[in-house]
Amino acid sequence: MAGKTAGKTERITFAGSGGEALAARLDTPPGTPIAYALFAHCFTCTKDIFAASRIAAALTEHGIAVLRFDFTGLGSSEGEFANTNFSSNIDDLVAAADFLRAGYAAPKLLVGHSLGGAAVLAAASRVPEAEAVVTIGAPAEPAHVAHHMADSRAEIEARGEAEVLLVGRPFRIKKQFLEDIEARKLEGDIAGLGKALLVFHAPRDTVVGIDNAARIFQAAKHPKSFVSLDDADHLLSKHEDAIYVAQVTAAWAERYLGPAPASEAFAPPRAGSDEVVVAESGAGGLTQSISFGGRHAFVADEPASLGGADAGPSPYELLSAALGACTTMTLRMYAGRKKMALDRATVRLRHEKIHAADCAECETREGRIDRIEREIELTGALSADERARLIEIADKCPVHRTLHSEVQIVTREREAESS
Repeated sequence: MAGKTAGKTERITFAGSGGEALAARLDTPPGTPIAYALFAHCFTCTKDIFAASRIAAALTEHGIAVLRFDFTGLGSSEGEFANTNFSSNIDDLVAAADFLRAGYAAPKLLVGHSLGGAAVLAAASRVPEAEAVVTIGAPAEPAHVAHHMADSRAEIEARGEAEVLLVGRPFRIKKQFLEDIEARKLEGDIAGLGKALLVFHAPRDTVVGIDNAARIFQAAKHPKSFVSLDDADHLLSKHEDAIYVAQVTAAWAERYLGPAPASEAFAPPRAGSDEVVVAESGAGGLTQSISFGGRHAFVADEPASLGGADAGPSPYELLSAALGACTTMTLRMYAGRKKMALDRATVRLRHEKIHAADCAECETREGRIDRIEREIELTGALSADERARLIEIADKCPVHRTLHSEVQIVTREREAESS
């Protein structure tokens, strides 16, 4: 597996099955992708839910590009949701695959969440290049979603349509939607899949029961795998659940799509427990891989205007982030010790270079100096004196003191580690 370096996200649009412009995000890794994946979101969701974005991020870390889009009538896509159905969702998926095939490369991996999982099972036969399919909390039949409209079923049957409250928002559901989901059976699609299948499902899923996973798994032929999500909810709303699904999906997909080429990207040398290691990512340009004590990793870059690829925060943004994180941590610890009712501290920072002559309180009088503006927002039942004291304490955070003190930087050459 290649080192984990961040890629970029591009906002694009393409024509859906009905001609409407569908809003999409194309997440790409540094360098040349080893494959493209297509992600289908859950019923009435959008491409930007946390589970979708985290899975896309994990796959790009493994060298796989991901196209995720809003189905017709949802999110930022054009069209009327009331005129869509399960069949049109399948056609939108095929249109997305055609878009990738024409402009990039046909998707080799199909991933679907909830009803999106049912949709990728149905669409897989129309994407011959796909090698693997992943479902997350998917129903064994699309008709399963009809229970969301149970209270309005009679009105839909009588009037041909009704406004239904789904996930707290009103949607207009037409009779043709119910007829379409009830007419479509997936058993044949699953049995004839002809692709590797990974089924994720939570035993305690109260929206789509675990029996649906059993039916999908039983109908499928090998190679097939099942992963239990323990106490996760249907939408993977807990970050750790979404991250788990993302990492397992990425690792499992490598078996069928292949690992990212080592020449495209590489991790920085292993960092000791007290080290931060920064190395060129291998993706070209200014993108850097960063490892923190061997425990955390991400990238730094510069915006395109400065010759970078904007694949991560800039060095000065990282510096501002360090000051901001230290500030909020210091305020939290102080408020805890003093038993202050601080609910949340938020820090906004802006870095700029200014002329020294424009800074009345600065000792330097010539040239340009660095200026960081720090705005602190405190929420909670705090008195005026407590608020004033917390603002004073912000200046005592260790990073703030470091930036104001004399810092010695010792530079020497280190012998390159053998690979």
